[in-house]
Amino acid sequence: MPGPRSKESQCATTDDQLSIRIDLADGGRVGPGKIAVLEEIARTGSISAAGRALGMSYRRTWMLVEDLNLAFGKPVVETIAGGAGGGGSRLTEAGEAVVACYRAIEAESALVASKHLKVLNRAFGRK
Repeated sequence: MPGPRSKESQCATTDDQLSIRIDLADGGRVGPGKIAVLEEIARTGSISAAGRALGMSYRRTWMLVEDLNLAFGKPVVETIAGGAGGGGSRLTEAGEAVVACYRAIEAESALVASKHLKVLNRAFGRK
């Protein structure tokens, strides 16, 4: 169990986190779950392995990828045909751009929101 924080560190840090969901003009959505799927596909090289790592079925994982494909009008993941080394999947350039842009929006938003989260925490006697 962590020890008590100094007053200075209490004002400088927070355990609160910002969660971003982007609602696209055409009705598509991008949020932490879909980004986690793309990042796991990039890490594992497999849609099924990404699903297993995230505790979801292959079907659910594939449906999230398809939602992104429809939302952006182009594939975010491409499959690689099997062979001696087996098949797999990887992010397309569009998929990499989705992840990079989402993470940039998330990081910049968290930076801006942090001062407001500190004010909320102080107002309610937290941290």
